Amino acid sequence: MEGWFDSFSKTLGGVLGAHGPAAPGAPASYAPGDFSIHFFLQLAVILVACRVVGWLGKKLLGQPQVVGEMIAGVVLGPSLLGLVFPGLQGAIFPKETRNVLYAGAQLGVGLYMFLVGTTLRLDHFRSKAKSASMVSFAGIAAPFGIAVVITPWLLTVPGLFAPGISTGNATLFLGACIALTAFPMLARIINERGLADSSLGTLSLTAGAFDDACSWCVLAIVLATFGGGAGVAILAIGGGLTWAAFVILAGPRLLAPLARIVEREGEMSNFVLAVVLAAFCTSAFLMDAVGIHAIFGGFILGAVMPRGLLTQEIKRKVEPLAVVLLLPMFFTYSGLNTRMDMVNSPSLLLIALGILIASVIAKGGACYLAARLSGEDNRTALGIGALMNSRGLMELIIINIGLQKGIIGPTLFSMLVLMAIVTTVMATPLFELFYGRKGRESGELAALDGAVASPA
Repeated sequence: MEGWFDSFSKTLGGVLGAHGPAAPGAPASYAPGDFSIHFFLQLAVILVACRVVGWLGKKLLGQPQVVGEMIAGVVLGPSLLGLVFPGLQGAIFPKETRNVLYAGAQLGVGLYMFLVGTTLRLDHFRSKAKSASMVSFAGIAAPFGIAVVITPWLLTVPGLFAPGISTGNATLFLGACIALTAFPMLARIINERGLADSSLGTLSLTAGAFDDACSWCVLAIVLATFGGGAGVAILAIGGGLTWAAFVILAGPRLLAPLARIVEREGEMSNFVLAVVLAAFCTSAFLMDAVGIHAIFGGFILGAVMPRGLLTQEIKRKVEPLAVVLLLPMFFTYSGLNTRMDMVNSPSLLLIALGILIASVIAKGGACYLAARLSGEDNRTALGIGALMNSRGLMELIIINIGLQKGIIGPTLFSMLVLMAIVTTVMATPLFELFYGRKGRESGELAALDGAVASPA
């Protein structure tokens, strides 16, 4: 069997690499036509893998489609396919094509967060402002407190952090990693459970968005003090807040004419769709340019979109392509940068387990306690704690930046990947155990099940 795959991999590599002259700056054996050829093959493989693994996850483990897609991304990377059949994995996903896949991945996750923003109920947030603020603060303070305690110990282990890194920088980076919530993952789990317009969904999304934004700002500070310059932090925090304020204050008034046009015509024309997508791209670009992340630009714009037929038409026209085709590219791209074979000794496994336990207690436990102290019932608080503890691909994004910038080593990177996957996989069953089943028994979720269609 292995010999057949080796032969197939060589044949496939020969077919994919036999088109066109060499591209400037590319290896001599790689041609411009290879990018499009690989791209279409990659899309086919990604779509099949995500659907199959997602279906298996639903049937066997009760996981939502999004978790299956995250696992599928890791399966297609060096952790499984590349480990068992490296020739085949290299032929389908050569390094030279990663930039093309990355662009599609960012478009997919950005559009999805834009769609999530259009479902955000600001009236629920205003009614839950106290709870959201307390949950968000706890979800930031506790992880950084844990980081203060464990970082000095981790610095004594060679290879985890960069040589010579200060305790302050290492603590800030680890705290940001633990404080992260898988915002895209959280949003999709909430959507698939029909809770996007519920008070719990709004509270969790708002607190998760704020926690992630703070983590990205902390990362900007670390990069600035680690060699990026003070301008990196100033631009990220100041630029992000300025654009967010502009969108929140001026966005509804500027977008209102689009809503009136759609209401008058009874549908969204291609012209209006083009304007909406151009606005999305501009907002995503500006947030990415200042150093936060493109998804926050999309989410903020979606949150201020006039509700009614406009947002209904956006969902109808944009969601199928974004969710089915583009978003899986995001999971696969991150999976291609994940190596699960790096934690390969008992001592490293023990450290990885310690980081996992500390992260779960710091994030999930703190958010649960904050929700209870703010007046939420025990079932709702447990559900919030379970959801906020999921980290998913947002974690992979930030730790990839840390690895690329030389803040952490490959071993700690792999430990944090393991933490991200475990906390994400455990989020759905814990949520169903603490909130979902009891909620349906009380009839609360039964009324919400049909409120929002599942994006899967």
